Amino acid sequence: MEIRPILSALLRSKTGPILVAIQVALSLGILANALHIVQVRQAVSARPSGLEREQDIFVLTVRHLKKGGHEDQLATQRKDTATLRAVPGVLSVSETSQMPLSRSGNYTGLAVDRKQTRSTVQASGYHTADSLVKTWGLKMIEGRDFLPNEVPEIDVNTSDDFPKVGIVTRALAEKMWPGQSSYVGKTVFFGTGEKARSVQLVGVVDRLQTPGAQISETGEYSIITPARLTGIEVTHYTMRAEPGQLDRVMKETAEAIRTASPTPVVTRARAVSEMRSERYRADNALAWMLVTVSVLLLLITASGIVGMASLWVTQRRKQIGVRRALGARRIDILRYFITENFMITSAGVAAGLLIALGLNQMLVSQLEMPRLPAGYLLGGAAIFWALGVIAVYGPAWRAASISPATATRSA
Repeated sequence: MEIRPILSALLRSKTGPILVAIQVALSLGILANALHIVQVRQAVSARPSGLEREQDIFVLTVRHLKKGGHEDQLATQRKDTATLRAVPGVLSVSETSQMPLSRSGNYTGLAVDRKQTRSTVQASGYHTADSLVKTWGLKMIEGRDFLPNEVPEIDVNTSDDFPKVGIVTRALAEKMWPGQSSYVGKTVFFGTGEKARSVQLVGVVDRLQTPGAQISETGEYSIITPARLTGIEVTHYTMRAEPGQLDRVMKETAEAIRTASPTPVVTRARAVSEMRSERYRADNALAWMLVTVSVLLLLITASGIVGMASLWVTQRRKQIGVRRALGARRIDILRYFITENFMITSAGVAAGLLIALGLNQMLVSQLEMPRLPAGYLLGGAAIFWALGVIAVYGPAWRAASISPATATRSA
């Protein structure tokens, strides 16, 4: 088929083709970046927290309204731990100062040298009186877990004691000592200056997300130290339940604590799966919104192509009839309209690729988004080419079905 007559016809009536091409270009630019953002957000929300089978893990927050002194609180914590371990279905119990993905926690500045004026990194600090490695199923890649004699008993209101050993994540270790192959035995400082607290590393775990689970690598900057703390408002007990028993165990552990306590106590149980859902609620909502916008863009673009093609069929009925009378076949008419629309769509796709790259560059510079992979550009172009052919097929088929006699009699 000759392309020149089609191009000549388009140039004689430029407004419609230009509007459709612009629509395709804008839609492609937005669609490619929207789907890229959805993929990035979904990948972020699916990141492993470091907790093995996190669907079986929960935290029970316990607040005793009558606390007592340091020794009384230590005795209460040990009693609570024993009570929780006795509940059927509880596989492991550990005290913890905070939970990953909870969006509420403490961060501290860490340094590799006491003489530093600024911290090397801000990390999330987990304190535990037991074994988070065991309860959470953290993957130890170097070193060991804490020993019982390494767990100090600290009254936060009166004591200046501080843990002497710690366990860090791989990401945090690599950030603090880049290029090193071993981290056990290294010293990390909580804070800077003469009052900085030194902690010797005894282990490295593969990963453990922070309470905020930040999108960047800082979401993996975590350190665990051993300590049994008193003088705090609440105590958090994190537990691993037998598979499939989480809901029952959550209810029974809370009830067991309330029953065993001689004084009033307030409890609250939350599953890690619930924390994950709440942490990524906004990300998932954004993903669904962008998917909806993308679908609407495709529908609007398809409607524009159908409308333009239908208008052209109506305007060219006599011309189509003449061509049919001169021997043009239905396939020739059909191919004409499909080729014409493919040319318009191709112009829009070319402009859309430039718009997509420009929009992505803005997202990269302003929001630190990763660069748009070429696959999204190629995939978006293919989608709009296919959409153009499918959308124009109906009007083109109606044009090809016009009777030569009927068309030639029309005004």
